[in-house]
Amino acid sequence: MGELRKSVLPQQHLVLALLICCSSLIELSQAELKPILEIYPKQEVQRKPVGKPLILTCRPTVPDTALVADLQWKDNLNNTILPKPTGRNQPPMYTETLPGESLALMITSLSVEMGGRYYCTASYANTEILEKGVTIKTYVAITWTNAPENQYPTLGKDYVVMCEVKADPNPTIDWLRNGDPIRTGDKYVVQTHGLLIRDVQEDDEGIYTCRAAVIETGELLERTIRVEVFIQPVIVSLPSELEATEGQPYAANCTATGKPVPEISWIRDATQLNVATADRFQVNPQTGLVTISSVIQEDHGTYTCLAKNKAGVVDQKTKLNVLVRPQIYELYNVTGARTKEIAITCRAKGRPAPAITFRRWGTQEEYSNGNQVDDNRITLERYFDEERGESTGTLRINNAQRSDDGLYQCIARNKGSDAYKTGHITVEFAPDFSHMKDLPPVFSWEQRKANLSCLAMGIPNATIEWHWNGRKIKDLYDTNLKIVGTGPRSDLIVHPVTRQYYSAYKCIATNIHGTAEHDMQLKEARVPDFVSEAKPSQLTATTMTFDIRGPPTELGLPILAFSVQYKEALNPDWSSAYNRSWSPDSPYIVEGLRPQTEYSFRFAARNQVGLGNWGVNQQQSTPRRSAPEEPKPLHHPEQHDQEEPVVVSPYSDHFELRWGVPADNGEPIDKYQIKYCPGLKMSGTWTELENSCNTVEVVETTSFEMTQLNGNTYYRIELKAHNAIGYSSPASIIMKTTRGIDIIQVAERQVFSSAAIVGIALGGVLLLLFVVDLLCCVTVHMGVMATMCRKAKRSPSEIDDEAKLGSLYGWRFPLPYCSGQLVKEPPPSPLPLPPPVKLGGSPMTSPLDEKEPLRTPTGSIKQNSTIEFDGRFVHSRSGEIIGKNSAV
Repeated sequence: MGELRKSVLPQQHLVLALLICCSSLIELSQAELKPILEIYPKQEVQRKPVGKPLILTCRPTVPDTALVADLQWKDNLNNTILPKPTGRNQPPMYTETLPGESLALMITSLSVEMGGRYYCTASYANTEILEKGVTIKTYVAITWTNAPENQYPTLGKDYVVMCEVKADPNPTIDWLRNGDPIRTGDKYVVQTHGLLIRDVQEDDEGIYTCRAAVIETGELLERTIRVEVFIQPVIVSLPSELEATEGQPYAANCTATGKPVPEISWIRDATQLNVATADRFQVNPQTGLVTISSVIQEDHGTYTCLAKNKAGVVDQKTKLNVLVRPQIYELYNVTGARTKEIAITCRAKGRPAPAITFRRWGTQEEYSNGNQVDDNRITLERYFDEERGESTGTLRINNAQRSDDGLYQCIARNKGSDAYKTGHITVEFAPDFSHMKDLPPVFSWEQRKANLSCLAMGIPNATIEWHWNGRKIKDLYDTNLKIVGTGPRSDLIVHPVTRQYYSAYKCIATNIHGTAEHDMQLKEARVPDFVSEAKPSQLTATTMTFDIRGPPTELGLPILAFSVQYKEALNPDWSSAYNRSWSPDSPYIVEGLRPQTEYSFRFAARNQVGLGNWGVNQQQSTPRRSAPEEPKPLHHPEQHDQEEPVVVSPYSDHFELRWGVPADNGEPIDKYQIKYCPGLKMSGTWTELENSCNTVEVVETTSFEMTQLNGNTYYRIELKAHNAIGYSSPASIIMKTTRGIDIIQVAERQVFSSAAIVGIALGGVLLLLFVVDLLCCVTVHMGVMATMCRKAKRSPSEIDDEAKLGSLYGWRFPLPYCSGQLVKEPPPSPLPLPPPVKLGGSPMTSPLDEKEPLRTPTGSIKQNSTIEFDGRFVHSRSGEIIGKNSAV
């Protein structure tokens, strides 16, 4: 029974299902037959964001689509929506027929006003109205209105990371930093328009996320923002003052720090222009280096360094001082009177205004500002005008003296450089003859014309007049008195035809400051008086040296020479005596005497007038013949020890010994003996090395070269002269050789040396001259050979006359009136007068270097000289050279 029930129940269920299925099919068939309109999407309410496009499709579901008519859409105001018009203009809302008899509602951009109920309507078979509605609800989607993806806060300031969002309904905002949520606190505060960060630091940099969500719509949107902390510019290096030199390039640096790296510019305050746009200026905006190719004075002024980046702008001012080299534009020569005040002014310009001072030309010491410590007469006054860059310096001299006259150098000095200019101060004064008060009188003799020179020192130049015996010479009309020049130098040429002209003459000088007088004496000169004394001081068998004391002389007529006549005492005739003359500063040596012979000597002095009378007659005998005098080595010691001097050889292995010829004492010197021994000094005693001495003899020479010597070694050298009588006493010197080895380079042998070539050339020239002279002698009886032939034919009386004592008056010293003829120019003044003062407006040319010392001309060095008389002429030679004797 149970099993039957189980089988009956499933069958019932199956029947029930079949019935249900059939009823559904019947209903479906009935529905398909009912005409309707369907809107796709099928949701009754369409939620769409504002600004988005939208399409709604209305499709009729009818048995026969051909019976559908007037298919159209109506908007939320029940207005029919028209199809899309032809052309480019597209309305915000239109309809468009689609395949399958569907009509689409096209909305290009949905707005809030478009929200509401829309309907799709149609008619079917002209009897049935079909209608279908749909509701469009709009909402505003999440939109970022002010949320830049890169934002740059400034260090140390509060900053809001902007994130402004628009949505409807309103969204909720939260923040993340580097992926981690940010909690509101003292550091961070979430505001409606962004995230506030207090006291921004560099570690606040990072990636920030602004997240917006709308719960009603389920919309979630994130905005990634990169935050980089900027640092405001800071100028770290810019001096408050800069200094450049005019005409020179210049560079200055303005250094600034900041993030990002600031851009630097330079602004000139006077023009408010960026100097980068000006000529001669270049600016590096990254480093802040400004360069000026050539600075000019107008560049002086204030400049602003401007550093700018995205965090801010900072500026700093500096002043550019243009150093203008000083330039002296005014310095005039000035003239003033003695005992008055004299001021010389110097004006200069430059920047900064130069400081002005003065100094005397040729000195390094400069005058200080104000009164001078060492001379309160002199004051330096200085004035500055920094605005115009000009300055003035005035050197005032109160109670001016003649010593103040001269060149003065103005020095203008500032940081840029120094400038120099030289001016002259002329101190005028009355005529002055003080420089002539110690001059000797002027001498004349035998009616020779004399020149009395008068030079007056004075500024301005003085005018000179001559007076004689209280009267003006120009009014005397005396032909024997001639005036040459009227000032500042004037020469009075006197022709003393009678003794009355040997007198005093007065020179009177006058200028605007006064008058001065000077007396000058013209005296008659005479030959010297007798020689006071002549004593023999050194005797040899053949020579005799005298000490001569001359006669008293008058200032202005010095003794020019001493003469001696000597003969054998047995000879009574002085006409055959020998003559000898010396200059006053040379040794008085008579040579060529015979041994053991008595001679008579007499002496006389000579001046410009002539030879004085003979005096100091005395007799003196020469000693007998003997060995020669000790020779004199011609070497100067270069080092000294405690006992004796040492001569140093310039070589290490040889030495040339030189000596002068000694007196032979009656017998000619036939040889010299030289002995040299190496040695050393031990306890002050000279010790010669045994078996190391060398002895040599030389003849007819006054030098000997010692070879094969040892370096750095002492040698004792003994030199003796020998004649038929014997050896002289030895002359001894100590010689030391130098250390080292001498290297001698031997030149390659030449066929002819340069000296040989020169000699051959000179020989050819002399031979040519000889041939020409011989032809002149034969043809026209002229030339050197013709003259020699004529002299050889002179009579003995002519030769005797020339050998007489009177020929001594043919003295060779230059006298102005030796010829006895009047020269056209006035005779030179014997007085050592200075040149006249030359006045001029401009100073002399300054030497290039004030420190350069004066150089003494070579010809001005005084040299010893000797005078000798050979029976015909008096000869003058330099040095201590004694001439040979000559018989009259």
